[in-house]
Amino acid sequence: MNTLPTLVLVHGAWHGPWCWKYLIDELPGLDVRTVALPSGSASLGNLYEDAEVVAKALASVGRPTVVVGHSYGGSPVTEAAATVTGVEKVIYLAALVQDVGESVLSMAGGNYPPYWDVHERPAESADQGYFEVAQPCEVLYSDVPPNLAEQAVAKLGRQSLASAMQPLTRAAWRELPTTYIVCEDDKAIPLSLQERMAARAQRIRRLRSGHSPFLSQPALLAGVLRAELTG
Repeated sequence: MNTLPTLVLVHGAWHGPWCWKYLIDELPGLDVRTVALPSGSASLGNLYEDAEVVAKALASVGRPTVVVGHSYGGSPVTEAAATVTGVEKVIYLAALVQDVGESVLSMAGGNYPPYWDVHERPAESADQGYFEVAQPCEVLYSDVPPNLAEQAVAKLGRQSLASAMQPLTRAAWRELPTTYIVCEDDKAIPLSLQERMAARAQRIRRLRSGHSPFLSQPALLAGVLRAELTG
């Protein structure tokens, strides 16, 4: 009988649960679940809606749980994880780790990163617009095999601007055990920013990988996650 915690995976901007397939294949015998964030769906939800979906997914497990947030996924995980009983640990995978009052955009220095292809709505519109990713193969999948990178690019969607502008109201890393997995060759989140955010975690692990090790090095990442589940 498997006594390890359930692993809940939360994707980043532009992605969906599809991005975890190869990683899940490397985790046989574990109870692994995924979350689909509204901010990257056709409805272009916001950060708080994302956090609500994450909280509901965690609460539905009904047993000890470890949650992994990748990239933007770290934001709704940080907002939601400490509100649910049973979450034993938060793992940030090249993820944003904000404090209360900080937003995705503020972590980026208040300016849109150069690889964001931003589509703003008129000021009178309730919809704040969306952003896509420019040069995804170079930014997100720098060390992913080209054919697999092209398949992933074809699945990428839009990300709501609201999700990047709303501040956190709660910081799970202040209340729960946390690990940060630094991706040292990441082209999306600079290593210097990762190091700064990793200092908020209790444990730091490192991968010599680009932004998406679940595609480029799924077996290696699976080994790191298994170690976190048992340690």
